[in-house]
Amino acid sequence: MDYKEAGVNIEEGYRAVGKYRELAASTLNNAVLNNIGSFAGMFSLKNFFTDGAASMEEPVLVSGTDGVGTKLDIAFRMKKYDTVGIDCVAMCVNDILCHGAKPLFFLDYISCGKLDASIAAELVKGVTLGCRETGTVLLGGETAEHPGVIPNDVYDMAGFAIGIVDRKKIIDGQKIREGDTLLGIASSGPHSNGFSLIRKVIDNLDEDFGGAPIGKALLEPTRLYVKPVLELMNEVEIRGMAHITGGGFYENVPRIFYRSPEKQTPKDISQRHKGTKSDVDFAEYNFTAVIYNPLSLGYEGGWKVPPIFARIACGVKGDSHLFGADAQKAGEEILCTDSDIRKLMFNTYNMGLGFVLALAPSDVQKAAAFLEARGFPAWEIGRVEKGTDAAEGLHFV
Repeated sequence: MDYKEAGVNIEEGYRAVGKYRELAASTLNNAVLNNIGSFAGMFSLKNFFTDGAASMEEPVLVSGTDGVGTKLDIAFRMKKYDTVGIDCVAMCVNDILCHGAKPLFFLDYISCGKLDASIAAELVKGVTLGCRETGTVLLGGETAEHPGVIPNDVYDMAGFAIGIVDRKKIIDGQKIREGDTLLGIASSGPHSNGFSLIRKVIDNLDEDFGGAPIGKALLEPTRLYVKPVLELMNEVEIRGMAHITGGGFYENVPRIFYRSPEKQTPKDISQRHKGTKSDVDFAEYNFTAVIYNPLSLGYEGGWKVPPIFARIACGVKGDSHLFGADAQKAGEEILCTDSDIRKLMFNTYNMGLGFVLALAPSDVQKAAAFLEARGFPAWEIGRVEKGTDAAEGLHFV
């Protein structure tokens, strides 16, 4: 018996790496010191700054890791593999963006039961698209076959990103104040969250959804907020940022607020930051995010919950006999009238807003216009109020 008979096809792996190398080449810059195929990727910070990157007094590396999750199942059922790689990149770089970091490089990890080089290359094609859009280098990765552990036709995909920010420009919520405005930026759909539930409530991916199969809408990749938000940081002071991923509004928006590290007193933290802030600035804030519920406005005004979420809500309710426009209409009514399903949806999905900024009220109009001009619609969705120790950190009005 040889390795191929045991379930691992080395030759197919070589073919996959050959395809990866061509794809990754489109993301490289002068800071990369070697090519795909080495034991490790090398990225020169000296070259990065020499090539025109803004100088930093105290560069800080920021890391993030995530995966595509069960959205991959939709991709394989639709036999469309070239977009979920964008999700993989987006879930990582959008996270590190929340602290003001510019992504430098990305590495991916693909595992499967039986490798098909053509499918794997399509997955990596999506990764390179996400990297190019965000100015991120695809520095390397790993593809692993696990015969007998993972079924032959099953793939999983994850990755991680490394970014950089000047320490004095780190965004961690310390500057947020009572009365600040929350600005939400439009998502492209469910992004890459909540698909285990979606797969339970939407059986037929060919179901008509606005004249196209609903599976196509579900595969719309996660929006990449890196370029417009990094540019916006040069125009206004962004005091906090949240990437609305798993856990929806309830888990992610409160993360925008600063929390002092455990077992450190405000004085300790103030000294660590060289005394540039008063002690009270580093005390644990008890803020609450107050969100203006779009459902209470009857879908009037700016932020509107996209139809795909109404369709999901209809499935959650169990109205399996409805589909298409009827399901969307029923879902809208469910979201407005059923508080339990409404909370479940806002606790699972981004509901049309993939990224949230905390800004001084005087900067909101300028920021919204700036983002809109770059194809990223944004709306005033709430405000920051003083909370209490018992507050959830978020509530709707």
